[in-house]
Amino acid sequence: MSTDPSKYVFNHTMIRVKDPQASIKFYTEVLGMKLITKHDFPENKFTLYFLAYLDSIPEDEAEKKKLAFSISGVLELTHNWGTENQADFSYASGNKDPGRGFGHTAILVDNIEKACERFESLGVNFVKKLSDGNMKSIAFITDPDGYWVEVIANPNYSGSSPV
Repeated sequence: MSTDPSKYVFNHTMIRVKDPQASIKFYTEVLGMKLITKHDFPENKFTLYFLAYLDSIPEDEAEKKKLAFSISGVLELTHNWGTENQADFSYASGNKDPGRGFGHTAILVDNIEKACERFESLGVNFVKKLSDGNMKSIAFITDPDGYWVEVIANPNYSGSSPV
């Protein structure tokens, strides 16, 4: 059997979430992703949610699952049942101790200034605003679990790379 690494595609990143409803609301309503599918594992007490930037999603559940595993840029949210009811529970976001390691995901936006204004109006938490620090072309926001999301102007709209 042979394989061709030039055919490999980066499919998804998985993060664990405390409250799936809050996370899905953030990723769909704030960031504009679409929920492709979800899969419950009652025997292990967890649920997987798959989101991506898409124009449309198939109606058929088998086609939804095929789509989630055949495109790049998918975000997998894993919810371990019961964490949403634990007031003092949180996951390590990767950007503070303990648990430093994972950095961030990133999204491209058409107009970074307007996107950041929109995030502010929605009450999204900023780690770094455009006006902070030396890098004025990027921002960082956090999701409900404290994971950082880098906000970058898409060069196809802005005309230049952020770095």
